[in-house]
Amino acid sequence: MAKLTTDELLEQFADLTLVELSEFVKAFEEKFDVTAAAPVAIAGAGGGAAAEEVEEKDSFDVILEAAGDKKIQVIKVVRELTSLGLGEAKAVVDGAPKAVLEGANKETADKAKEALEGAGATVTLK
Repeated sequence: MAKLTTDELLEQFADLTLVELSEFVKAFEEKFDVTAAAPVAIAGAGGGAAAEEVEEKDSFDVILEAAGDKKIQVIKVVRELTSLGLGEAKAVVDGAPKAVLEGANKETADKAKEALEGAGATVTLK
C-alpha cells in the first residue's frame, strides 16, 4: 500500500462525519498510547486559576434552541453528530431547548453548531 501524503490524509478526514472522526481519534489514541489534547503550560503562582479558566473554555455544550422550519433536516444532523437512533434524535429536536453535545471541544462544538444552523436550527454554545 502506498504511503499517503498529509494532504491526501486530510482529504480523507474531510469526508468523515463528526462522530466518525471522534471514533478515529479515540482509536488513534489507544493504538499509539497518546492523547490528542493540547498541552497547557502554566507559569507563576496564579497557575491554578489559569488552568481552571482554560479548562472551562475547552468544554462546550451545543444546545439546540429551536429546530426551525426544516425539522427533518435537523433530526438528520443530530443523528450524524451523535450515536442516537431516529426516535431519540427526534425526541431531542422535539424537546428543544436541549443539549445535542455536552463537553465537546471548541472545534467540535463549532462544527456541530455550523451543521445544525445549516439545517435551519437555532443553536447556542455554552
